[in-house]
Amino acid sequence: MADRIDVRGLSGRGRHGVLDRERTEGQRFVVDLALWLDTRGAASTDELSSTVDYGTLAGQVVDLIEGEPVALIETLAQRIATLCLAEPAIDTVEVTVHKPQAPITVPFDDVSVTITRSRT
Repeated sequence: MADRIDVRGLSGRGRHGVLDRERTEGQRFVVDLALWLDTRGAASTDELSSTVDYGTLAGQVVDLIEGEPVALIETLAQRIATLCLAEPAIDTVEVTVHKPQAPITVPFDDVSVTITRSRT
């Protein structure tokens, strides 16, 4: 069984969305990550090189949030999952992208999409 590292509440201002105003004005997006990996090697060596550097990964995720716009948060979630799985230590990732300012005409708290991707 794999271990899990959670990184919650990564945020940035992105221009993702279908509407023109979303692309021009931008809005805040929030990302939660659950990273499954075997941490036994890191625990025994106490070396960062034996695990995932979640600080660096967090910065790369924010770069994606603030980078090239996409129409759908599903696409953004997939791009983030692909980035995470490029880390050799990570076997599986769960990515949740929150869009709390989505253009919905009724009161709501949040809109999010969650995907899970694995190497296999």
